[in-house]
Amino acid sequence: MYDLHLTAEQLEIRETVRDFVAREIKPFALKPERLEAFERRLPAELLEQASQMGLRTLALSEAAGGAGAEHLTSCIVAEELAVGEVGIAVTLAQTSSLGHLLFDLVMTPEQRARYLPQFLSDHGFHLALADHEPDQDTGWIYHRPAVAQSGIKTTAVQDGSGAWVINGVKDLVVNAPVAKLIAVEVRTGTDAAGVHGVSTLLVPHDAPGLEVRVPVQIPAWYHGSRGELVFRDCRVAAENLLGVEGKCSLGAAAATGRGDPQFPAINLGIGRAAYEAALEYAKLRVQGGRPIIGHEAIGTILADIAIKLEVARGTIWRAAWAADHPDAHADRSLGDLPLATIARIVTSEAVHLVALTAAEVFGAMGVMRDMPLQQYVHDALIFLHAEAGNDVARLHIAEGLAGYRRPMAA
Repeated sequence: MYDLHLTAEQLEIRETVRDFVAREIKPFALKPERLEAFERRLPAELLEQASQMGLRTLALSEAAGGAGAEHLTSCIVAEELAVGEVGIAVTLAQTSSLGHLLFDLVMTPEQRARYLPQFLSDHGFHLALADHEPDQDTGWIYHRPAVAQSGIKTTAVQDGSGAWVINGVKDLVVNAPVAKLIAVEVRTGTDAAGVHGVSTLLVPHDAPGLEVRVPVQIPAWYHGSRGELVFRDCRVAAENLLGVEGKCSLGAAAATGRGDPQFPAINLGIGRAAYEAALEYAKLRVQGGRPIIGHEAIGTILADIAIKLEVARGTIWRAAWAADHPDAHADRSLGDLPLATIARIVTSEAVHLVALTAAEVFGAMGVMRDMPLQQYVHDALIFLHAEAGNDVARLHIAEGLAGYRRPMAA
């Protein structure tokens, strides 16, 4: 059984981030003009402060210059940041996770020597993964093999000098407007059976032939900073290839549902922000001669919210522990169900109800545009309907119940 006692270091990290959020992030995020305009501009100065605290390199190994935080610590930090501003939490979580994946696990020593010093020295150096395309067919069919490469139309071919020439479009790329290094999934060549291979190339943000487009959507139906990447004969060096040509898809790493549950943790932070706002208001608002928290109706509403958040946190922490201890699945301490997927479903549905119920505590004020509750409801809805949605996630779990082993795509 996993240990619910946080280490002294984890407790210190949590308190440090919580204090930073209360002092710096929340005053910025709760400005009425920001709430009323649905303006979600990422504050570069706050991102830099967070980076100086080590949150951008949180998951990067200590040997590479990071904090070497495990999944549970990353989830704790993600929740605390999202209580203040979900966009900041998403940006830092994406860079932190990709930093560990790229620099610790995937890059060659030569690639690491070229890009790691830049990543460590520049507090504005963020990372992105471009694995989604317009009108992409995800290839997800219940009880049938996935065909990951079916949706990849962006191509890369080598010219006479060996350099890669990329053409195509990627959209909904998290961190695209702020990333200085992007891992781009492309279609390269065909095997003996005529099947296209999936390769990943490292593309600097200033590579010739790359255009970054930032969509204007108010309110935006995504979290963090996203954009579209247009490649027109974009050239990168031959040595920017990650792994083996035709057999490297970083986006497929999350397909098992046993990966990093940071994004459910960010979702949980939204629910906690709504809960804390409702609790504070219930202690201040007086009706019938006493604060409304003393009335049974409000007390039971807040109790139900607290229960939902605690259950969601339990599923996230269990998934994080399992990600930190993969041997627990191997020795059958844990079953085969995808715990990160379960955490996503439980948290998104719970936080949606939490945000709606917390808004009710405020009465008519809960829907006013200069109040944060309307923003929390909006943020919770995005998580509820993000990506393929919870229906596909449930089908993924159903495959596990049936004992179906989905073949891993190349």
